[in-house]
Amino acid sequence: MAGKPKARDASAIEVAELAETEAAAELARLAALLTRLGHAYHGLDAPEATDAEYDALFRRNRAIETRFPSLVRDDTPSAAVGAPPEGGFAKHTHLVPMLSLDNVFDRADFEGFVARARRFLGLREAAPLPMVAEPKIDGLSISLTYEDGRFVHGATRGDGSVGEDVTPNLRALHGLPQRLQGGAPALIEIRGEVFLRKADFLALNEHQAAAGQRLFANPRNAAAGSLRQLDPRITEARPLSLFAYAQGRSSEPVAATHSDYLARLRGWGFSVNPLSEPLDDADAAERFQTALALRRSSLEYDIDGVVYKIDDLALQERLGFVGRSPRWAVAWKFAAEQAATQLLEIRIQVGRTGALTPVAVLEPVNVGGVLVTRATLHNADEIDRLDVRPGDRVQLQRAGDVIPQILGRIETPDAARGPAFVFPDHCPICGARAVRPEGEVVVRCTGGLVCPAQTVERLIHLASRTAFDIEGLGEKSIREFHEAGLIGAPADIFRLTPDRIAGREGWKDVSTTKLMRAIDERRTIPLARFIFGLGIRRIGETNARLLARHYGSYAQWRAQMEAATTIGSDERLALGSITGVGETIAGELATFFTEAHNRQAVDDLAAELRQIQDEAATRGGPLSGKAIVFTGSLASLTRPEAKAMAERLGAKVTDSVSKKTDLVVLGSDAGSKAKKAAELGIATVDEDGWRALAGLPTIGT
Repeated sequence: MAGKPKARDASAIEVAELAETEAAAELARLAALLTRLGHAYHGLDAPEATDAEYDALFRRNRAIETRFPSLVRDDTPSAAVGAPPEGGFAKHTHLVPMLSLDNVFDRADFEGFVARARRFLGLREAAPLPMVAEPKIDGLSISLTYEDGRFVHGATRGDGSVGEDVTPNLRALHGLPQRLQGGAPALIEIRGEVFLRKADFLALNEHQAAAGQRLFANPRNAAAGSLRQLDPRITEARPLSLFAYAQGRSSEPVAATHSDYLARLRGWGFSVNPLSEPLDDADAAERFQTALALRRSSLEYDIDGVVYKIDDLALQERLGFVGRSPRWAVAWKFAAEQAATQLLEIRIQVGRTGALTPVAVLEPVNVGGVLVTRATLHNADEIDRLDVRPGDRVQLQRAGDVIPQILGRIETPDAARGPAFVFPDHCPICGARAVRPEGEVVVRCTGGLVCPAQTVERLIHLASRTAFDIEGLGEKSIREFHEAGLIGAPADIFRLTPDRIAGREGWKDVSTTKLMRAIDERRTIPLARFIFGLGIRRIGETNARLLARHYGSYAQWRAQMEAATTIGSDERLALGSITGVGETIAGELATFFTEAHNRQAVDDLAAELRQIQDEAATRGGPLSGKAIVFTGSLASLTRPEAKAMAERLGAKVTDSVSKKTDLVVLGSDAGSKAKKAAELGIATVDEDGWRALAGLPTIGT
């Protein structure tokens, strides 16, 4: 419309100035980008961006989620940990999940981390909170299981819950104790980092070059590739190193502080980073950070920051975890590295939600040890803001040392520039009109389910490792089967038969049999993966787990979602009150289930499966599956600590009282929620009653 103000580019707007619609669009962009980059880094050992680039994007994502909690998607990278294990190795389930660290980038961010920990624990502002600082090694995280002091299992982090069993390779690792020296628990998981020292990395690449083999991009990739060899003899021939630094499950306590635990590790025969140092406050942390940044280039191994952990292990236990990260530790990352290169062309990609995303194809350039060939340009407004055109020289930065980001073009006097890029008004895949909804920055294809890009992207998402995890059914195969008319809807994947695949190029009897077996194995699927695999907008892994835990079973979730399409219904109110979901996400779910073809697709898919497994967290114990509301002030616990404890015990914590509520915990000054609980006849307990239910000693005991 003539005279209509042009929508702003959300990616170029400060978080504090984003409108809600802009924030939603930006979270969508960040979710897709961070997911792709995370898989490339953790799953493929082939990073597409620097750590600094990734961290800057992750930090922006977290800041938007903090400001707009109702918009948290959950294909949000805030909930993702590493990447699911690749094929070729057996899978190993960690006894205690291996989660990721939140990142900070300056003194103010670090002080915010400390302040949040104090608030969670109910400590006064100036209360001492001793920490330990450890250089953050840029390598491959592993978990080592010892029974009666003997090394029995070793696994990569994988997706945080399940990793690759690389025990034979780790047995070949020089410096890994096969038996723990001195007394050790009957069972203990020890975490560490496998890495290559810089000199060893250079020697390895020289050997690769002499043998005419592929060179490694950086020491981290080389370490990961060396450990994940199917032949342990290759691993043994490579000079991998190990630093131990953390603990998973232990059958008995081994230390009272993290400092003491590091000492126990040394006593058991592990190498522990000698630069680790106890600290008293933020001033000491900043001094340590500055000093190590100056030494970074002279160290014999790569680091990308410093990890700060609260020293007291009892406080670590109380703080617990939020989403994918511990509340008691944080990584303070170093600044991003930059480089210049040429923008060769701008291509348009179409995602599963119809979003048209411009991607810059770049002259390959090494940024912080990683070869960068592409960078997202986010949307049309970002291209206009940067004023970049094919042929321009551009300045790149790997935000957080991971994700490639174009900072702007480099002026080249007297150089002729090519024509400005014209953003398409039709989908490059299906030819349907591409429109920009009012108030949004993203241009979307209107082709919907008739657009092959959207259909295929949804199928790729369903089969992906974070969703149904169908081994052998990757992007290439899905595109091939779709083009051949073999699959169109999600349920079609489970209707594939050997006779429809056999004889196709690249599909022999063995590969066809393996694919059929992989598909059949996924006819039993956890509820959270089923929900996530549907690709509903704003429903990522975290929200899928929240929904699965809250509703418990597929039948309950399916019925409640359809009922929640009625605005004002008890089911809609209950959905919006789930802590971490909120009304915006509830609206997306309701919109999805309002459409008859979506309900039919869900039912068809469910009908092809043997079992959609109930959420395990809702089983067992007096609080399992109970919907609990906390109201008023608690004397012995902070509200966040109490909520986190309830969720660990399998309860579903909501923010409002309704007929679906099972229990209301009344603190002092409980107010209107206590009154509503009484009106509805809902059970209530005071703080001592809650502590008894949670297995804690009552106040004064």
